[in-house]
Amino acid sequence: MQSIFTDKQLNPTDEALEAVLGTSYAYWQELKKYVLFLYPKAAEEWSYTKSGGWSFRMKDKKRAIIYLIPQDRYFKAALVFGQKATNEVMASPVAAEIKSELESAKVYAEGRGIRIEVRDEKMAEDIKILVDIKVRN
Repeated sequence: MQSIFTDKQLNPTDEALEAVLGTSYAYWQELKKYVLFLYPKAAEEWSYTKSGGWSFRMKDKKRAIIYLIPQDRYFKAALVFGQKATNEVMASPVAAEIKSELESAKVYAEGRGIRIEVRDEKMAEDIKILVDIKVRN
């Protein structure tokens, strides 16, 4: 899953982000504000990898809360859930496609990781539910 931003020398700016995300930029901003509402001390940082390009991470003191990966006209939200949080997601009202992806995700020591395309308000609302679960667990 490669970011639309692949040039290591060009750290993404808000202007560049808004230009590539288009209408999805509002959902990006909404999710950032929501994470900060739940966890006001969340650290925000862009990071670069050769294979994935630039991604945006919000984290607490010891773990990532959410990763946001810019694409062309949308973005992906990536989250990792331990078993307790996975059980909570499965019992939540999020979209069946999210539950299916989580259920089929490979289990690692840190949990199950999923990546969700955010293209509309409904998916942004589901991501908020996932962030709630992530912050609680």
